[in-house]
Amino acid sequence: MGSRPPDEGTLVALAKRGDAAAYEELVRMHQGIAFRVAYVAAGERGDAEEAVQDGFVKAYRALGRFRDGAPFRPWLLRIVANEARNRRRSAGRRTGLALRAAAASGDAAPSPEAAAVAAERRDELLEALGRLDERDREVLVHRFLLELGEEETATALGIRRGTVKSRTSRALERLRAMVGEAES
Repeated sequence: MGSRPPDEGTLVALAKRGDAAAYEELVRMHQGIAFRVAYVAAGERGDAEEAVQDGFVKAYRALGRFRDGAPFRPWLLRIVANEARNRRRSAGRRTGLALRAAAASGDAAPSPEAAAVAAERRDELLEALGRLDERDREVLVHRFLLELGEEETATALGIRRGTVKSRTSRALERLRAMVGEAES
């Protein structure tokens, strides 16, 4: 019988004791979603890649302050998102976000006509999402594009779960209004 790979909690405990291989495994487990979070926050691939690297280094250095038993992923994503936002602010960029990297594609192969309509609709939604203010955009991206739960989103954004619920509701209303205006 083969041994099961260690769970996230075990890897965190090992990494906190200085086990570099355990931390490398945590990096492998979370690098994809960390990049998507950074890309959404930074808006550019290069900045996102640097934010992820710096975020992982900062998280490693802060492991001693990580609360045992707490979920690791939202804690890490918060660090990465902060790094990405800091890069964006320091560079003075306020360009629109290219969220296509985070947008999911459909499972079935639609007809060319349906694919064209779906692509147009997706582009409209992404464009409207890019026009939302940063707080609205962040909560929607975390909840729907990154598919994080309310608690994970709250931890990643450093806000309360109730705030996630209210921001999500208001942001969806604003997004619906923007898309509705475009269709009129």
